[in-house]
Amino acid sequence: QLQFVESGGGLVQPGGSLRLSCAASGFTLNNYAIGWFRQAPGKEHEGVSCISSSDGTTYYADSVKGRFTISRDNARNTVYLQMNNLKPEDTAAYFCAADRTCQGTVVAAKRIRSDGRGQGTQVTVSS
Repeated sequence: QLQFVESGGGLVQPGGSLRLSCAASGFTLNNYAIGWFRQAPGKEHEGVSCISSSDGTTYYADSVKGRFTISRDNARNTVYLQMNNLKPEDTAAYFCAADRTCQGTVVAAKRIRSDGRGQGTQVTVSS
């Protein structure tokens, strides 16, 4: 199974910024679409953003458009999520998932959560 190391979370005030990293472990990340997902306490996980493997097309949830930017650094085998103008509702555990397509990462994320994996990195936005 494809595994990641997510990092970069923390406590930040509303309006602040964080950059999350998703480092691939044991596989070449640039062959896959990578999706970022988040799960807040008591809620189902949701898709935040995805970057395709083929041409780098990016997708964003409406709630984060204009504030978050996903990018990949193939040399570092890492995908980043730059999060600006953070809001309290962005508070969640963020984790990543990989598949051949962005649509497939949605299925992969469900599998990750059902397996009890994907603890990810915690982002807390609070004053």
